[in-house]
Amino acid sequence: MLVHSRTGKWAAWAVFLLLFVPLFAVPLLVVLAASFATNWSGALPSGPTLEHYGAATAGDSLQALTTSLVTAVTASLLALIVGSWAALAAASLGRRGKRFLDALFMLPVAVPSVVVGLAVLVAFSKPPMLLNGTRWIVILAHTVLVTAFAYSSVSAATVRLDPMYEQAAASLGARPGYVLWRIRLPLLLPSLTAAAGLCFALSMGELSATMMLYPPDWTPLPVQIFAATDRGSLFTGAAVAVVLMATTLLVLFAVSRIRTRASYR
Repeated sequence: MLVHSRTGKWAAWAVFLLLFVPLFAVPLLVVLAASFATNWSGALPSGPTLEHYGAATAGDSLQALTTSLVTAVTASLLALIVGSWAALAAASLGRRGKRFLDALFMLPVAVPSVVVGLAVLVAFSKPPMLLNGTRWIVILAHTVLVTAFAYSSVSAATVRLDPMYEQAAASLGARPGYVLWRIRLPLLLPSLTAAAGLCFALSMGELSATMMLYPPDWTPLPVQIFAATDRGSLFTGAAVAVVLMATTLLVLFAVSRIRTRASYR
């Protein structure tokens, strides 16, 4: 809602700050402050140190960060391919077919992620698709969880596409494959990049389903954070959490730049 008066603008900013600071900014600032502390017995942390970041960027934590990045990138690409294909297919179906696909792809979001993890564990723990104990079962679970967001983003963008571009290309003799590759996908590129960024961020922070599935040699960073805090290493866990946030934000910033350039093509 647009606010034109100066009083209304100040009131809107005051409401925003009252809601944003306690709910979002303060918890993140507390984690950031804890990552530099050696103890916290009073209102503020004490004993500033960088040792926690040394542990957060080496050894098992560094390996866990690499694992999270590989898992998130792979799951995001798979989700983007499957979700985009399904969204484009749903656009050509009737109302009932589209509703069925909508319900099918949104089902993993409607249930807790731990249920999805259990379903994947039960489904892929026996031949012929024996994935239990491998990295692929973690990647598969992440893909199932984030595909819904890729599907919904591309599906919404498909509805907003102007059909005149495709009709003009078809009238000039362009084949359907050419229209898809040179017309529809370039027009959908901003939505595709936004969906990829969202899928990546969600995969990087996924914990519930991952805890049920990860093998010892494929431990993502959220599991490492949980393990550190569970052992009582709160400050080290906070430093690892800051590394996770910073890495996710850097990737999202890069995706945002790509999306901005795609919007002006």
